[in-house]
Amino acid sequence: MKLIKVDPENPEKEKMALVRDTLSSGGTVVYPTDTVYGLGASIFQEEAVLKVYHMKGRSLNKPVSICLSTIEDIKEITYLDQFEEEIIQKILPGPYTLILNKRDKVPSLITAGMDKIGVRIPDNAICREISREFPITTTSANISGHPSPKSALEAQREVGDQPDIIIDSGPCSSGISSTVVDLTVNPPKIRREGEGMGKILQVLEC
Repeated sequence: MKLIKVDPENPEKEKMALVRDTLSSGGTVVYPTDTVYGLGASIFQEEAVLKVYHMKGRSLNKPVSICLSTIEDIKEITYLDQFEEEIIQKILPGPYTLILNKRDKVPSLITAGMDKIGVRIPDNAICREISREFPITTTSANISGHPSPKSALEAQREVGDQPDIIIDSGPCSSGISSTVVDLTVNPPKIRREGEGMGKILQVLEC
């Protein structure tokens, strides 16, 4: 395991390249988001995704969400209608996990065999940079059922030295898990209340 400190406002290019190389070769990474610290693997590296499930003690029957860099990336892996895209444009980047209908290119391991996927674009430069070339898992870096970690140290206490890299950029600004919004139903439904509830309620009422 390698611990690297990264400037949250201006992530060093060399360090970000190292993280992307690690992920692309089947490694796993603990990284900060705008809510809590996450556990990342390339969604196209099956063994790495299985490691994420193992580190968390998470059932394979439970899907994990994915982190993306841009709204265009979302279009590559999900089917978006005009209404969904309008909502996304208003709230992302931000502390939201949006449930959308997935395209076939998304591995079924990530979605536990379901045809929907939870997607995030956090308001955090580090995770947007490391997911720039391919989607990565974004599930809290803790044992399932334990509190979500707000810092790299808390994450390391949970998952130990199992990840290949732990990125330390200081405590997350929020420390509260993302709000989960299901956009595949009409009207959209809040599946989990979390950070950013006030804004999403305003957007959905418009």
